[in-house]
Amino acid sequence: RFSPSGIYFAPEEGSIESYLEYIKTLPLTEEPEIFGLHENADITSAIQSTTSILGTLLALQPRSTDGSGKSWYFALNELANDIEKKLPNLFDLEAAVMKYPVVFEESMNTVLVQELGRFNIMLSIIKKSLADVQLAIKGLMVMSQELEELGKSMTDMIVPHMWEKVAYPSLKPLGAWVNDLIQRIVFLQTWLDFGKPIVYWISGFYFIPGFLTGTRQNFARKYTIPIDDIVYSFEVLTFEEGEELSQHPTDGAYIKGLFLEGANWSACPKQLIESTPKELYVNMPIIRLIPVKTSNKDNDGHNYECPVYKTSARSGQLSTTGHSTNFVLFIDLPMDKRHQQKHWIQRAVAMLCEKL
Repeated sequence: RFSPSGIYFAPEEGSIESYLEYIKTLPLTEEPEIFGLHENADITSAIQSTTSILGTLLALQPRSTDGSGKSWYFALNELANDIEKKLPNLFDLEAAVMKYPVVFEESMNTVLVQELGRFNIMLSIIKKSLADVQLAIKGLMVMSQELEELGKSMTDMIVPHMWEKVAYPSLKPLGAWVNDLIQRIVFLQTWLDFGKPIVYWISGFYFIPGFLTGTRQNFARKYTIPIDDIVYSFEVLTFEEGEELSQHPTDGAYIKGLFLEGANWSACPKQLIESTPKELYVNMPIIRLIPVKTSNKDNDGHNYECPVYKTSARSGQLSTTGHSTNFVLFIDLPMDKRHQQKHWIQRAVAMLCEKL
């Protein structure tokens, strides 16, 4: 048998006619199981095909009045004004530095200030482009090609390239992208106002490697260990354990905001299990990042090295900092004794920082 259902198997030795009869019984469309994939792979493939077709249709759409009779320029002006109103003011970096100065014992202060600076650059460019496109529509400044492309992307509900260049990786459409941006800013503003959180929303960081390095650096300085000799061990909490957290861990950090794709997660026992049909993403519980010296890490567990990506594209390139623009890190997830790494690799199991 080549598949769990038994549809695909090697027929017994016989005549050519018997082989042809067996071939006629096979499905016209190959099921995902023949490739070692879960049945949910069919849904993922259909979604990707639909997204591609709709993207092509949007590209062919003429700039005319919409169904309500509004002109393209009127709709763009309305949308730009709406987004502009939603965006908060820039962070006060001077006040942030005063409240969270650079100190040897707490690298998270530096992480926070750097994050605020990155979002300020992003917000200033978005705000200026929104103001410029509204002025151009009114005839008060030239509608450049760059602004025209920005306007077309916005009316197609696609994140403009001008914004993508200064933003974090994301595949969300414009409306969801703006809401996500506001949530990230609220996360940082809460941290700024009330101190570092007990649980970090890892998906909310602009530059996740900065947070991961800062956590290791705190451990390295506390125990006087070279940071290059420190790796992470992991503990997946239950949802009930996560709700009861009331203080920071002694070492490391608690993180949330990850989604498991290609598999499901069992709370008892804590291990990977097969996906539930038609459920593409699973919210992962809070995970504790535990810094340990490389020589002290326990490698005896039966774990799957689960890659974590920022988006479901799972592709990126090395930036000037030497970090991937999409890949984040590997997190060890326990798996059943009867499974090996290759089983979950074939299922393309990974954790994502966002789901569509």
